[in-house]
Amino acid sequence: MSGFFRWLAGLPPLAQIPIIILAFLAVIAIVLFLVEIAPRRGLRYTIIRLAVCVLVPFGALVFFGIYNSAIWIAAVAAVLGGVFFLIDYRSRQGAGYLFQLIAFMAPAFILLIIGLVYPTIKTAGAAFMSNDGTSFVGLNNFAWLFSSADGLTAFLNTIVWVLIAPIASTIFGLAYAYFIDKSRGEKFFKVLVFMPMAISFVGASIIFRFFYDVRQGDSQIGLLNQIVIWFGGQPVDWLGAQPWNTLFLVVVLIWTQTGFAMVVLSAAIKGVPQEQNEAASIDGTNAWQAFINVTVPGIRSSLIVVLTTISIASLKVYDIVSAMTGGRNDTTVLGFEMVRQFQLGSRDGYSSALAVVLFLLVLPIIVFNARQIKNQREIR
Repeated sequence: MSGFFRWLAGLPPLAQIPIIILAFLAVIAIVLFLVEIAPRRGLRYTIIRLAVCVLVPFGALVFFGIYNSAIWIAAVAAVLGGVFFLIDYRSRQGAGYLFQLIAFMAPAFILLIIGLVYPTIKTAGAAFMSNDGTSFVGLNNFAWLFSSADGLTAFLNTIVWVLIAPIASTIFGLAYAYFIDKSRGEKFFKVLVFMPMAISFVGASIIFRFFYDVRQGDSQIGLLNQIVIWFGGQPVDWLGAQPWNTLFLVVVLIWTQTGFAMVVLSAAIKGVPQEQNEAASIDGTNAWQAFINVTVPGIRSSLIVVLTTISIASLKVYDIVSAMTGGRNDTTVLGFEMVRQFQLGSRDGYSSALAVVLFLLVLPIIVFNARQIKNQREIR
């Protein structure tokens, strides 16, 4: 694999692009071919599936260079291929369903343990250890979080993000979705609001840094300060103005998440039965009363999904703070502080405590969301 990338890197840039595209298309074609022949019966397709079960592991082992010996590669590929073929064959006979389920779930389950469960347990343990990991300190790291200036500021700022960003994004997205519903040019207006979703948080932060930029004198490149000067004011250091600078950062998240809220809520609004709106109209309700009494109850589940999703995004925000202020001027949040403490060195205990607090804050939102989904399924 490394040899392939070295060979690719040695080619001119214009030659790399078609090769990457062709490789991607080849992989997609192979996957589609395997999906196509998977359900077909007959000796020919059985032989093809058997060959694929051996050749795919063989090719994967060679490509990733896991083994250097051709004999080892062939032996491992034959064993893996035989197992896959046996599982597939037994499932076609209507037997071995549990065995098949366990076998195909095993890779994802193992990766979850390695990438999620083990780091979670290790981080939770480190949160109760000293920063060098040599002694048990109990709740001292959590006490530092709520007593130090950095930890307390990060916690309070995170609360501000969670309180403002989800509610504002949902209100803007709902209002926009409701007003442009069934209007001329609806798709175009939706694209305008949804476009920020295609921009990364770092990209959006850079855009807003230009928006908030401050310079000495009357020559400003920041739109906000140029407007201030046009009205006879003095340039303002928006990102240094405490405590309002946190709100200026929250605006970036609202800008990017409003498109998500708009798309979800627009689809939900279209799902509200027209008969309910007509009945409300016959009863003599005005537009606002129909919106409050018909539309909002009809999209309640979607509102909860949007609010909880943006709340989780607000809790784990890191990129915006890092790209715009670097945590200066009391703009740090839990996600940014967690990484900063780890990068400072010999502060693993503090960093782990911040991670545990973030996990505890996210957990109720996830549980609430799961319960709402369960209730909806029971109603259906």
